[in-house]
Amino acid sequence: MNTSILKQGPYLIAILQAGQSDSDLLQLQETLLEQVGRFRSRGVILDVTLLDVMDSFATRTLRGIAQAVSLRGAETVIVGIRPEIAFAMVQLGLDTRLSGVLTALDLEEALAILNRRCREGMCRD
Repeated sequence: MNTSILKQGPYLIAILQAGQSDSDLLQLQETLLEQVGRFRSRGVILDVTLLDVMDSFATRTLRGIAQAVSLRGAETVIVGIRPEIAFAMVQLGLDTRLSGVLTALDLEEALAILNRRCREGMCRD
């Protein structure tokens, strides 16, 4: 697998690398779901800063990860969508595939979002 997963308190942080293959993304999904349960994580941050491209498969898979993580009782925030990638996603209509998924500019903002949601009782104990 070509993704680093770090544990930071009650959260997991997955840093996706440039050149992620479809099989890498599917492996990430499986690994994250297992680790959310093992560590009783309350949130997952998917850092896509290093991705050169977010095609329809990557977008669909990231949304699937967010939905599956939610079913396991944790929140997901995607961070680091670069401006040119955001623009391309909108032009290709891929932005709607991430509707309902929390996004943030950077790791600091993502941690603040997760911390706030947990204080508000929107994540599991």
